[in-house]
Amino acid sequence: MIDLSRRRFMQALAATGAAAPLAAACQTMPSGPFFQGRAAPIGIQLYTLSDMLASNLEGAIAEVARIGYKTVEIPSYMGKTPAQLRELFSRNGVACTAAHIQMAPGTSAAPGLRGDLSKLAADMHTLGAGFVYAPSMPAPADIGLTPNAGEGYAFIVRAAAAMGEDRWKRFASELSEVGRKLNADGIKFGYHNHNYEFVKVGNRSGFDILVQESDPATVSFELDVGWAAAAGEDIPALFARYSGRCTGMHIKDLKATTQANIALKMDPSDVGSGKLDWKTILPAAHAAGVRNYFLEQEPPFDKPRLEAAANGYRFLSTLET
Repeated sequence: MIDLSRRRFMQALAATGAAAPLAAACQTMPSGPFFQGRAAPIGIQLYTLSDMLASNLEGAIAEVARIGYKTVEIPSYMGKTPAQLRELFSRNGVACTAAHIQMAPGTSAAPGLRGDLSKLAADMHTLGAGFVYAPSMPAPADIGLTPNAGEGYAFIVRAAAAMGEDRWKRFASELSEVGRKLNADGIKFGYHNHNYEFVKVGNRSGFDILVQESDPATVSFELDVGWAAAAGEDIPALFARYSGRCTGMHIKDLKATTQANIALKMDPSDVGSGKLDWKTILPAAHAAGVRNYFLEQEPPFDKPRLEAAANGYRFLSTLET
């Protein structure tokens, strides 16, 4: 091997005219921890702390702020009005930048994506949230399936498998229309995946159809990295394939025991202690256009949820890529 000193290496580059571009590139590359170098806040999806949300929401938000999180994504209105939520978040020095809103008619107290979208947009402006993400797809009314006793939310896995290409396209069209209406009122819209969207439909997956058939002007995606990885997806490759379509991500980790599946199964871990390569994933996400980063962890937990949230934040805040 030829051992070049740094000076001789730079001299060699200069002779080829490559030194100046390389130096300029090095000067513009972020240094230090990933999030600090990109001035990107580390957020948390409050579903992670769902054991506290009904009984001690104020305590949960105070703890989130104490840990260091600067942004939150809400899983629902949690029994509060948008104004009450904004006051609570502001008092603790955090901002709500996104909300999960169900594909349902909703109520006057908490509109859904199949309800009064003007009211929903007004609520988001009050809350200060610029993004709404649909957290999952509903089972189509014409699917011809009924839930089994005790099946619960897992029913959607069977529904996804029975969708067929036309229903996936129809759902993509509905997402486009919801996004068009919310965009007109100043709110950006997207869809959040689980792993059942990666069911094969011909030579595509359901997720592929949703991305490819929805309107890129009105629909973006919040890639749940944990669920996509549980489906066996190569996460950096997925971000690269759909660069420009992902505005958000759920930072979720898995134990090595997780087997690839599309049946809502995973072995969750604290972020940073699982099998996912965050030094590769996070730069790929940023390059693809992700700017909303929310840690989320699924049950079961090996430790108290707040401890898991603190462990994840500590890992992310010091991670260098």
